[in-house]
Amino acid sequence: MGQDQTKQQIEKGLHLYQSNHTEKALQVWMRVLEKSADPAGRFRVLGCLITAHAEMGRYKDMLKFAVVQIDTARELDDPDFLTESYLNLARSNEKLCEFQKTISYCKTCLNMQGTTVSLQLNGQVSLSMGNAFMGLSVFQKALECFEKALRYAHNNDDKMLECRVCCSLGNFYAQLKDYEKALFFPCKAAELVNDYGAGWSLKYRAMSQYHMAVAYRQLGRLADAMDCCEESMKIALQHGDRPLQALCLLCFADIHRSRRDVQTAFPRYDSSLSIMTEIGNRLGQIQVLLGVAKCWMIRKELEKALENIEKAQELAEGLGNKLGLLKLHCLCEQIYRAKGQQRELRDHVVKFHECVEEMELYCGMCGESIGERNNQLQALPCSHVFHLKCLQTNGTRGCPNCRRSSLKPGYV
Repeated sequence: MGQDQTKQQIEKGLHLYQSNHTEKALQVWMRVLEKSADPAGRFRVLGCLITAHAEMGRYKDMLKFAVVQIDTARELDDPDFLTESYLNLARSNEKLCEFQKTISYCKTCLNMQGTTVSLQLNGQVSLSMGNAFMGLSVFQKALECFEKALRYAHNNDDKMLECRVCCSLGNFYAQLKDYEKALFFPCKAAELVNDYGAGWSLKYRAMSQYHMAVAYRQLGRLADAMDCCEESMKIALQHGDRPLQALCLLCFADIHRSRRDVQTAFPRYDSSLSIMTEIGNRLGQIQVLLGVAKCWMIRKELEKALENIEKAQELAEGLGNKLGLLKLHCLCEQIYRAKGQQRELRDHVVKFHECVEEMELYCGMCGESIGERNNQLQALPCSHVFHLKCLQTNGTRGCPNCRRSSLKPGYV
């Protein structure tokens, strides 16, 4: 198969894929991969296969094609191709929750400066790195990366990238419990889709609606949360987007739990966990297990709650997800207080504060934990986060957190 024929077949696959004939598109692209003698064409078709498998939640296959693409890029001996393939390798590892590997591959991309493609891709690299830092609960570095990605999006007038960054920022502030910002950013993403997204995939609309649903639920606006989640789920089902279906099922379950309707919540948690286990979303599995534990706590079945917390702990420790560990220590604290087991209670109180300290999840002005309750937050240019009210009350001449960390131990 020559260069022209390769190009035609790739376009045929893209047309089928955009028309929702996913399996037929995959067959066309796999034939190109087997028969094409054109390395640049093979590189492009591998990119199509990586994207398609990412959207279907087949992350192990996505990684397999990303590894083949790296080899093809080396064969082409072109830094632009190599940068793109390292980004795909980073994204594959991000989806499989291999966050340290993601960061390492992203750094490799950023070191390949000077090529046209690398300058265009830096925003996407920063976004992937930010998502990985967020998975590890390294919030300052995550925010730094998201802000960098946003600057690239604005400088290159890249509305699709801006939309994706806004969704990640919504997730960032949802985790830190500034629910106003958690809603603001996905609403901004939804506006971008409405204003510029006529030719975009519906997945961007679905993604923004899902993040809006999460924020609405946390704000107690459960009817709005349900409306947004239903719209997101409808698009996810139409497009066979398994990862988003799993997240929507988790959100539905959380909404029912917020209504104290655990009978309806349980089967949705089960369905979500089943998909997340199948696709390898271990971060999502932690969220599901914590939701299930909270349902058992509502029912006062504390031993069953502890069983789910134990499974979540194993996953969180394996991933290095410190926020997940903090949340489960918080739940254990409530359980052991209810059971009157003082030694276990003290143990989890200590571990909770260790997590807060390790993640720097406290306001450097008032000293209170960040992310314990809904509070308006504000980041300084260094990306350290404080309570907005503390900054307004005290003002700041530089960041107290940065000032503390720059003091040498011998002089403290």
